[in-house]
Amino acid sequence: MSDTVEFFSDPSLVHTPSASRLWSLVAVALLISIAPMVGLLPPDWTMGMMVAGTSLLIVALCVVIKGQVDVRHAQQTTAVMAAFAEQDESPFLIANAYGDILASNAPAREQFGAAKGASLENCLGSTFSTPQVILLRLQSQARSFGRAREDCVIRGNTSSVTVFQLASDIFCWRFQQSEQESWQSLNLPVLTIGCADDVVCPNPAAKKLLGLRPGRVRDVFSDADPRVGASNIIKSQDGMIPVAVTELSRSSKERSLGLVPLIETPAPGASTSFADLPVPVLTLSPAGTILNANRLANKLLGNESLEGTNIADIMRGMGHPILDWLARTAAQEDAQRSEFLQLTRKDKEVFVQVTLSRVVVDGKICLIAVLNDATELKTLEAQFVQGQKMQAVGQLAGGVAHDFNNLLTAISGHCDLLLLRHDQNDPDYGDLVQINQNANRAAALVSQLLAFSRKQTLRPEVLDLRDTISDLIHLLNRLVGEKVLLTLSHDPVLKPVRADKRQLEQVLMNLVVNARDAMPDGGEIRIETEVLNLSQPLSRDRATVQPGEYVTVRVMDSGVGIPADKLQKVFEPFYTTKRTGEGTGLGLSTAYGIVKQTGGFIFVDSTVGRGTEFTVFLPVCATVAEAEQDIPAQPETQSARQGEGVVLLVEDEAPVRAFATRALRLKGYTVLEADSAEEALRLLEDPSLNVDVFVTDVVMPGMDGPTWVRKARESRPDARVVFVSGYTEGAFGDSEPEIANSTFLPKPFSLTQLTEAVFQQLN
Repeated sequence: MSDTVEFFSDPSLVHTPSASRLWSLVAVALLISIAPMVGLLPPDWTMGMMVAGTSLLIVALCVVIKGQVDVRHAQQTTAVMAAFAEQDESPFLIANAYGDILASNAPAREQFGAAKGASLENCLGSTFSTPQVILLRLQSQARSFGRAREDCVIRGNTSSVTVFQLASDIFCWRFQQSEQESWQSLNLPVLTIGCADDVVCPNPAAKKLLGLRPGRVRDVFSDADPRVGASNIIKSQDGMIPVAVTELSRSSKERSLGLVPLIETPAPGASTSFADLPVPVLTLSPAGTILNANRLANKLLGNESLEGTNIADIMRGMGHPILDWLARTAAQEDAQRSEFLQLTRKDKEVFVQVTLSRVVVDGKICLIAVLNDATELKTLEAQFVQGQKMQAVGQLAGGVAHDFNNLLTAISGHCDLLLLRHDQNDPDYGDLVQINQNANRAAALVSQLLAFSRKQTLRPEVLDLRDTISDLIHLLNRLVGEKVLLTLSHDPVLKPVRADKRQLEQVLMNLVVNARDAMPDGGEIRIETEVLNLSQPLSRDRATVQPGEYVTVRVMDSGVGIPADKLQKVFEPFYTTKRTGEGTGLGLSTAYGIVKQTGGFIFVDSTVGRGTEFTVFLPVCATVAEAEQDIPAQPETQSARQGEGVVLLVEDEAPVRAFATRALRLKGYTVLEADSAEEALRLLEDPSLNVDVFVTDVVMPGMDGPTWVRKARESRPDARVVFVSGYTEGAFGDSEPEIANSTFLPKPFSLTQLTEAVFQQLN
């Protein structure tokens, strides 16, 4: 091995105490051991003191051995890196925390004089204006983050300085030449374009192709803006020629573009081979057979040898067959344009943008395909489409839920009226109870739709998830059955979150039930909670979790798993992998809606045959929980309390209005009806009319509930208000109204709930 692996005695590599301290420790150990033998201590202490002395000797020996092992390990690690650095064409050196150079490669010794034992600061003194400041800053960043990088000006050129921590006090430094300088030795034409669209640094191959040094981009390209990944026409010294343009690098100040001529008449002296072109390129026959592929094309397409393969076997078209597109391009029937194609790779999903050009080689028609990785672009497009789809489904779900809630209010309300006229001995009583129970089941289904559309009513409170899950564990154990083992693991320092306890319990039950159904033969379900502090945004599954503190809840099973092509659909409403009759497909969509409305995130990871893991992110509640006044729950009885007063009922749905009017009159209230806000305001124009309570729908044709109530309050400030809606409190809009003496009653409501709400407002 070269001399780069030989090291001097470096203080940063020494991890053992000094020899004087070790000999002092040994002397104390011997003194303790022999003290009882010479009569300095009582004989009863002999055994204990000998054990203590022997222990100290063993400790000293262990310290020496560990120090030697650490030194040897550091030397071996540095030696391996030094040997590797010799193969690097850029200056590379290894130094300790004090700046003493331990090893360096030939370019570093030639450029900086970085010999072993020399000071890194002194070696760079002639290169950097303030080497001590730069080295200290980069070394501190590398110690904190493991790696640091900075662009510095070295001898008039911008170079990249990279440092990473190799061991506790050992750092590797690499000085990479600027990209502009590296393009100078490349035989491929490269243009470096500045912010003002001026060509600042063409390499020699570009100068030879274009003639004189061009001034601006428009002097080179026929179009004002070169199209990356596509064919462009440039103004060369031999006339207009087509080239493929690829972006080699980009920074905030400049970008470097590589030009690949699409005709087989290379510039004189050019020796860059087809295989080494810095852009993925294929040569195709009109029938789709790959005649030649360069190295980057093989890498992008995931195959070492593509020659002889038909392109239709490795790609599939997004709209029409690939071979038809090739035939039309070969026959010059289509104008040149790009197509987005998807690879048939099984390891990952890859999209490519393909631009075809027709050329003639030795009298035969061929096609040149320039490839550009479009996976990120298609991913962003899929995110946008998915977001629009989920928003549309959410709006549809919310609208359907609103209409269903009006129908269910009328059904369950009139059923309540019938139950008042029948006792339990009546033969029709059982049928009425069945109607009422099924109406309630339908209301629960509608509430799941509202949960998905994030329009259900939430009553958030500060929760400790350990207590919430502990209260729910008995029910969860009954849900999973005897064949499934349910285990919990909590973070000992779990922080509180702010959420609706009932809805959060619904999320956990839905996730656990899905995990149970994924293990028909039994298994284990684990629920784990922990605090996660994100210092950087977390982007995954078409969502971005902003930095901050989160409490995560993981529900993991060892079931059958979910195929990758179905993984992104599991949160869509009515989508289920279960057989018909085994599920509604609303469990996970409900959980998704609740978590999103709470301000959190939910993700899923699954491997077929190994199991599935759902992870819920809930933001930590930063404020201390305020003492909330406990409002005693009003017991719902079959017969609400009698009351008196005048109620103005404003409801555009006639069946709901008819039921509510009869229910309130049965309990002793005087009811005035209006089917719109405008009619309600006309009734209130009579100054002699006394109204105690407004019972109004929120969303109505024309003027909505909050708007007309504000106008009515101008002349009747003491009137109480009960808002009802088939939506939720979110129906008020982005800024909910601060209307005093008002309450909200979601639909569907029963006779008792309606009359009790009015009674509470009046009393």
